[in-house]
Amino acid sequence: MIYWILVGALAGYIGGQIMRGSGFGLLGNIVIGIIGAIIGGWVSRFLGIRTSGEFIGPLITAVAGAVILLWAVGLADGGGRKRRR
Repeated sequence: MIYWILVGALAGYIGGQIMRGSGFGLLGNIVIGIIGAIIGGWVSRFLGIRTSGEFIGPLITAVAGAVILLWAVGLADGGGRKRRR
């Protein structure tokens, strides 16, 4: 359990760095990383991609899923454009 929390935190942080240039805080990184791992696992199974290893493979899968998640959230939020008040 702690292993997946650490992988989730790292994947969320890396995904945040890729998509917006910063992380989302510890709890946000964990949540984004774990949801990203679920999305990444689903996409990799759909595409027939198998990851190996005990750390690097799952981390890459989780980061890819986190990037997909953050991209989709950015689209739903109007493309990430800042709104005027």
